[in-house]
Amino acid sequence: MDRIPILRMGPFLLVTIQVDLYDRLALDLEADLVKMVSKTGAQGILIDISAVSIVDSFMGRIIGNIGVMAKLLDAETVVVGMQPAVAITLVELGLPLKGVFTALNVERGMDLLKSKIQLFEQDETDPENDSDDHITE
Repeated sequence: MDRIPILRMGPFLLVTIQVDLYDRLALDLEADLVKMVSKTGAQGILIDISAVSIVDSFMGRIIGNIGVMAKLLDAETVVVGMQPAVAITLVELGLPLKGVFTALNVERGMDLLKSKIQLFEQDETDPENDSDDHITE
């Protein structure tokens, strides 16, 4: 049975899709990614689709689902390498990929994930700035 490899890179999972995804393979990838985020505590998923030239509504929904599920597990999702024809198709199909960030290439995608994690960690460590602290009666 075919599987898309999922690589762990520090706090992130990296998936490079090198083949056209048929329905069963896409569903398996979705399930495998969600399990890996839960198992490893990964803070981000980077999905490289630069080798994907055609996407249908099912594939678009799977990518969107991965983003939503990952977010529920406290991880961000970035899709990189999207070809213009794929972007056009996703827009024409009305699939905005909510919960999924995009970047031009893997390097920019990793930078985006790192910045998202740094922002989250910064919010966690900073005390809340309550404007009522400065009000005197």
